[in-house]
Parts: sequence; structure tokens; C-alpha cells
Amino acid sequence: MYLSCLLIDVGDNPDRPRPGRLWLRNLYHVHQRLCMAFPSDPRRKRDPEFLAPYAPDDFPEQRHLADRKKTEADPDLLKQVHSPRDSDSGFLFRIDPQPGGRIVILVQSAVEPDWGYAFHNAGYLLAAPPEVKPFAPSFDVGRHLRFRLAANPTRRLSKRSLGADGRPIEKGIGTRVPVPTEHLLDWLTRRAERAGFSVESDCTTVSPSYVYVNKARNGDGVRLRSARYDGILSVTDPARFRDAWMHGIGPGKAFGFGLLSVAPCHAPLAAEAP
Repeated sequence: MYLSCLLIDVGDNPDRPRPGRLWLRNLYHVHQRLCMAFPSDPRRKRDPEFLAPYAPDDFPEQRHLADRKKTEADPDLLKQVHSPRDSDSGFLFRIDPQPGGRIVILVQSAVEPDWGYAFHNAGYLLAAPPEVKPFAPSFDVGRHLRFRLAANPTRRLSKRSLGADGRPIEKGIGTRVPVPTEHLLDWLTRRAERAGFSVESDCTTVSPSYVYVNKARNGDGVRLRSARYDGILSVTDPARFRDAWMHGIGPGKAFGFGLLSVAPCHAPLAAEAP
């Protein structure tokens, strides 16, 4: 696995934002640019210097998995972007605010990304050259780790769900809705049990928020539930924990959710300022 750290040029004055700050406001564009670091094999062979115009088919983050015909004709086309996240394919990312107003994007990927290819015409978005390092952590039962997770906590309405009046709901069954603020830690606790770890509740903080995404410039945006968790966890099942760490936790991974960063309790997390 590889961990990349991208320091974004957001400038010093929020009232006069640099292009990097404007870019971060549209998570569709952020995800699209990050996908460019994992070009399909045909694109890389055909245009190794990225001289041709951007073409969605060459960076298939916009292709729905149901489009099977082209995939079957060219099995390398969806090699990284729309692939199961595991030790061989896929990536996760998170936008991390840092002390002093800095903003870092962390990217965890199964293969080494080519950031020169991705930012060949947008180097002005970066405040420093990207840092990339390989890593292969091991997890043991009972090990305590510091963690950070930006998640999209949602729940699916069922016939047993209750409305604001305390009565069972009649409409919207099957719809995903945001988890209420008072239940955000409970949401992670339930996820953790299935993912091979437990959360030290007394040592964990939850910062609730919302993020807005807008695919079309003039279209209606979508508000997504967001929660940042910082705290201590304990590994209960190393195999399941590694699987969750590799695949991400919760929905919304294309919008910067799901990446679980961990570090020994005495060490800083990735991208933390000294």
C-alpha cells in the first residue's frame, strides 16, 4: 500500500482564495483529479506524457460499473478507479485541515500513484511536491492505536424506524438518512464491532458537520452528513480490522469519507504538523 500527502495551496487570506481553496469546494472535481493519478493502462500507453485532452473514458471514475461491454472488451480499462478496494486496486482519500490554516489531502492507494501525471497542468493547486511512501502495517490483538476517521454516518429507514413523533414511519422505507448527532458515536461503535476493533469512548471526540457536493455547476447540490472521529481504538480481530482499514468504513468514499488513519499512541498521525 502507498500513502500520499498532498499539501494544497489555499493561500493565507480566506477572503481572496487561491485556486486550491476553490478546487476543494467541489468534491467531484477533487475526486476526478485524484483519479488522474491512476490512468487506465491503454491511456498511459497511448499518451505517456498526458498531452491529449482529458477524456472520461481514460480515467473511468465517471463510468458506472453496469457498463460491462467496454470493460469486457478492454479488461484494463477499470484497473484502479472503479475496482474493489483491496491490496491490489482502489484508493481512499481524506481532506485534512491542519494547524495554521494548511490543508492536506491524504490518499491511501493499492498501487503507487503518478501525481506528476495527475497534476501536469494544475501544479498551481499544490503548495509543495507530493510526498509518497510505501507502508505495510501489521495489527495484533489488543493493540491500542490512535485513529482518525472522516465518515458519512447514515442509516437506512426500515419499518421499525420511528419518526420525530415517536411513531413508526410510513414513507421513505429503504432511504438512507443522516445519523442524528447524539448517535454518531454509537454508529461508529456498531461499525467497529463488525470491523474488528473497539472504540475507547472516553478518549474519542466526534466533530459533526455537513459537506456539500454539486456535480453540475448550475444544478442543485447535495448535503452529506459528515463526522470526524479522533481517538483511541483497540484491535479485537486483526484480519477483519485490516480488511476494514484497506476497504474503508461507511459510504461516501468518492467524497473523501472512509479512510481510517492509525498510528501508535505515542506517534503522530500521517500529515500532522510537528
